[in-house]
Amino acid sequence: MRVSEIQEALREAGLDGWLFFDHHLRDPLGYRVLGFTPPRTPSRRWYYLVPAHGEPRKLVHSIESGMIDALPGRKHVYAGWQTLTDGLRELLAGCQKVAMQYSPHCAILTISMVDAGTLEQVRALGVEVVTSADLLQQFEARWSEQQFAGHLEAGRRVDAIRRAAFKSIRAGMTEFAVQQWIRQAFARENLVTDHGPIVAVNSNASDPHYEPTAERTAIINPGDVVLIDLWAKLDHPGSVYYDVTWTGYYGAVPPDRVQNVFQVVTEARRQASALAAPGLQGYQIDDAARGVIREAGYGDYFFHRTGHSIGEDVHGSGANMDNLETHDTRTLIPGTCFSVEPGIYLPEFGIRSEVNVYVGPLAGQVTGEEQTELVRVG
Repeated sequence: MRVSEIQEALREAGLDGWLFFDHHLRDPLGYRVLGFTPPRTPSRRWYYLVPAHGEPRKLVHSIESGMIDALPGRKHVYAGWQTLTDGLRELLAGCQKVAMQYSPHCAILTISMVDAGTLEQVRALGVEVVTSADLLQQFEARWSEQQFAGHLEAGRRVDAIRRAAFKSIRAGMTEFAVQQWIRQAFARENLVTDHGPIVAVNSNASDPHYEPTAERTAIINPGDVVLIDLWAKLDHPGSVYYDVTWTGYYGAVPPDRVQNVFQVVTEARRQASALAAPGLQGYQIDDAARGVIREAGYGDYFFHRTGHSIGEDVHGSGANMDNLETHDTRTLIPGTCFSVEPGIYLPEFGIRSEVNVYVGPLAGQVTGEEQTELVRVG
């Protein structure tokens, strides 16, 4: 476990400690940061404090007293609710401000793991609780060199599958058939995904989270706008995702309106991607993309954030490119990755263009192919 690294980060942030808490495996982020897998599902609450100075401290229930023995530090045991309160007071002795997996107003859903009652319990002891969002970026969202290399390799495979998927489309095929073709290609290439991909035509492409099923699927025909959003990672532990969206038109010459919307979306993506660098805040990337779309008169048709953090989960725990759904002020730090995926969703068709941007020591870099023209389908 990285106790000394965590303590250094706490001191830099002016915090007295980082309080981890769990039962019933509610906080996967905490387990990953601690590098710890419990021997079984905890049915009782445990608490683990990494202080800015000194030895870590544990508080565990008497019937599961060995639950976090794999972690270093002094152990205290509780049984009843009175001894829990006393034990928590002792655990937090000397702390005025601690971080927990909490987000004010639940703004960042991916890190809101601690329930309101536990926050009340800690605050009742006179301890201020702040969000662990920036700490999580350092210890959960940064990639190793091996993960970055795996991301690039996954990107090469996914991009090849995406190209082949567009070429495979014929008149009369369904969205679902194309989706299943991609899933089979993932399996052949030793790629895994949690769900998807999205294959959507025309108005279906205006639903950013639309996914076809065997029962709900449209037929693809000449004159259709076709959107494919696909994400996958290598099939081995610790791999991170590659996540892209491309859009095509079934025919030789796209209508002027389709072409115009595509150009606005790709320009928004280009400007936002080019801006990325260490030290910027997530909302600033969103502002760059949203500004292009708003200036073109389509602001009301772009109704999601510009991008999300990418990690072992396709929606990671780092900074999101967001000044719409939330005002994300987390700073971009080297070693992290995020998507840039502006879209315009009109009643008759939708267009989105997505790339992944890896933050290096000095600047961001797009890690895969970038779409500059509509794919000609058929």
